[in-house]
Amino acid sequence: MKKKAIFVTVFFGFILLSSTVMITLPGILPSDDDPEMTLTGTPADNFPDEQRAQFCGSGIPKSTAYVQEYAIPTACTNPLAIVTDYDGNVWFAETNTGKLGKFDPNTLTFTEYDNPTWPKGGRSMMWGIDYSPDGSVWFTDETYDSVWKFSTLTEKYDRLAYPSEGDSLPQKLKVHGSQIIINDFTGNKLTFLDPTLSENVNYLSIPSPVDNSVTADFAIDKDNNVWFTNWLFQQGGVLVKFNQNAYMDTAAKSVDKFLPLMDYIEIYQLPPELLTPNGAVVSDDGTVWLADTTSSSFFNFDPNTETFTQYITADPLLSTYGNQTGVVKSLISRPYWIESDEQGRIIFNAQTANNISVMDPKLQSLVEYHVPSKNPNWADCDPGTGMMLADCGLAQVFDFTVNGQKIWFTEWVENNIGVVDTSVPLPLEIQIESNSVNLLPGDSKHFNFIVSPKSQNDIGVSLILSSTHEFLQIMPDHNTPESFQLDSDAPRPIHTTIYATEDAIPGTYKILVGAQLSDVAISKFITVTIE
Repeated sequence: MKKKAIFVTVFFGFILLSSTVMITLPGILPSDDDPEMTLTGTPADNFPDEQRAQFCGSGIPKSTAYVQEYAIPTACTNPLAIVTDYDGNVWFAETNTGKLGKFDPNTLTFTEYDNPTWPKGGRSMMWGIDYSPDGSVWFTDETYDSVWKFSTLTEKYDRLAYPSEGDSLPQKLKVHGSQIIINDFTGNKLTFLDPTLSENVNYLSIPSPVDNSVTADFAIDKDNNVWFTNWLFQQGGVLVKFNQNAYMDTAAKSVDKFLPLMDYIEIYQLPPELLTPNGAVVSDDGTVWLADTTSSSFFNFDPNTETFTQYITADPLLSTYGNQTGVVKSLISRPYWIESDEQGRIIFNAQTANNISVMDPKLQSLVEYHVPSKNPNWADCDPGTGMMLADCGLAQVFDFTVNGQKIWFTEWVENNIGVVDTSVPLPLEIQIESNSVNLLPGDSKHFNFIVSPKSQNDIGVSLILSSTHEFLQIMPDHNTPESFQLDSDAPRPIHTTIYATEDAIPGTYKILVGAQLSDVAISKFITVTIE
């Protein structure tokens, strides 16, 4: 195995899992010299028997009022990157087969396309995928340092070698005009390729400004600037704005092979709370949103004021981490990738909460849709009996794509794809008395909100009261239970107190208030200014 593959497996293995639950991934820890292998004639044969439950899942799709799952017919494909085409068909990359799969939402049928050049038994994390107007599906492949093009017209694959100087990991991919843009995560660069040339593909790689860092996801604003992050694991990093129009124009006229990159970029230091900004997107108002995979936070950056605002999710449900041995001491949801939709909403997958989350910046609301399938081998789900709890674990939802009001996603270790229908009415509404609160350090204020039912059924509810910082807290008053039954005809007033400690740092912060149900969480953000 190449050194790159070992590093990538270890690195992603670390950030994929709860910091308190270590699960064996292939390539991290030594396994038996001769593990038991029962041949099935399916992709499950790429794993020894003892690992199949962990990586192949149950293959049984589930549903809620908001989420519908569909089982991929071939066992143990490990679906990852996902995109929709202009007809609404869903395309996804199978990391355990090297194939592309297609799902037709109208006929509810799957088609999987054999990749004749894929090595037998080969596995690769395929993080990036996009659909091109010419009917091609492009996707990345990190094991073999490749970019693949699949023609939906001829049903043939073409492999393009990714430009690599040693350590590379082609990760996310976007079709932008005539260009294909890819971030090289460990190679620390952005690559622009032009596939329109008849004989040769033209590559242009832009090195990132921070040495020895990683180059994560990127986004493109209305002026064609490319925004991306450079960071060192657990050490922070920078947000970079690259003026690609100016760079390309100069490069086209220049005889110099290399242009000074610093003349075409602007660099913004990330806040110290933002350690692992994987996902990035530019919203319709021109601000940049980043997902932080080592916390429960996501961030907004305003280029006009050059300020970051930190937001927070609800805590993960107990069923996602189990905690049967008590090993989990802190709960984090790990927002991973982040996108926006036509309504200007911000959408992200919260990996260790098993959620697809939708945030409306205009309403300052957050809806977190719970994915019903769970693989117990990715959490602390064994109470010591050797038998896993039934509703416990993670599906490892590693990618999603937005198509109108529907959000399609993959379940890497449950062999499903699924869809969230955001048009389905929610069962309750959060009404707050004020959008903002002002406090002095050491001060406190009462804050009330109402949980109003919108359903004909009584529902069990737990309060969501979350803050982005330890020095700013919100607590229910002593007569307010944290869990209760919400009657269908009786709005429930909630009485809380917001506290700022004596050492609270002046600034603007966000508090999340709302209600957690078994399959959805509904909340609103309050802006708290500490003066």
